[in-house]
Amino acid sequence: MDKLPAVGLLTPLDLSTVEAVPESHVWPHLDESSQKFESDKTVSIPVVDFNDDNVLELIGKACEEWGMFQLINHGIPKTLTAETEEVARCLFALPKSQKMKTLNVPGTANGYCMARLTKHHDKMMWHEGFTVIGSPVDDFKKLWPSDYQPFCDKVEEYQLKMKALADKLISLIFKYLGVSDEEMVKKLSYIDPATGKPHLALRLNSFPPCPEPSKVMGLAAHTDTSLFTMLHQARREGLQILNEKEGWLPLAPRRDALIINIGDFLQIISNGRFHSVPHRVMIRETEKTTMSMAYFFHPPGHLYVAPYCKPLSETLQTPIYKGVNVKEYFIIKAKASGKGIAALTT
Repeated sequence: MDKLPAVGLLTPLDLSTVEAVPESHVWPHLDESSQKFESDKTVSIPVVDFNDDNVLELIGKACEEWGMFQLINHGIPKTLTAETEEVARCLFALPKSQKMKTLNVPGTANGYCMARLTKHHDKMMWHEGFTVIGSPVDDFKKLWPSDYQPFCDKVEEYQLKMKALADKLISLIFKYLGVSDEEMVKKLSYIDPATGKPHLALRLNSFPPCPEPSKVMGLAAHTDTSLFTMLHQARREGLQILNEKEGWLPLAPRRDALIINIGDFLQIISNGRFHSVPHRVMIRETEKTTMSMAYFFHPPGHLYVAPYCKPLSETLQTPIYKGVNVKEYFIIKAKASGKGIAALTT
């Protein structure tokens, strides 16, 4: 079967109205283990307390050994997280005709969308999303013409808090890798000088209840095209990571933690010392919607990213990846059906 056309050309299906899974969303090759959620098989990734005196080493070791960790005492107020989550719930609960007014079409980044991963697969995912880059005001005016401002205020406040946390995290990560202050300034310049637009994105995700969850995929296996991603999960179930020895394993995240996972660009910069872990989302619910909010921390599109090989040990002196322009990497990864890192291996 041919791949589906570009995501922006597809109209999202109103998943809340279907009584049986349509053929377009049936994934025929799901392994049996993908739907097992036994407690003894869940994985608890490292927990890092942001207030710990050894936070630098704890983050570095977690990135090396897992490529992912749970961050507690991160400073994002619980009330703000809950209020932003409620904005997302209100948004996805709107009629499809209203959401379609903000449809993410080719040439745009913001708005209502399906999973971008769709273009790499024959089947569609049991998911709807909404991307916010910068202020959501233009889109929110279309969704809530008479009372958009309270929704904007909460999302913008959440973005500011997440950006402040992201700045602290990337500084610690670069320090652990031995990246020089000069290089750090370049990589922390999150505004593209050509467009003036930020490279920080908030993705609101909704996984509606499904009449036959064993047949569908929430988000297909992928790695994140970012420096790192900070994820809030409204519910614990569904997220899985790929373990080389044991296959797909469901995570058991703490409710008070943000999940931080390394993206492709940090794997490149770290010269493979950190790993961008493949992960996916499975659907479990038949009656309730599952939500998540992912904050992507990207390098600027004009930046040239290459392994930072200031030797910390003899094994790190030889680059194992080719350097690449950030915008070019997005193209390379798309052409390689989402396997961008493999295309850069020397």
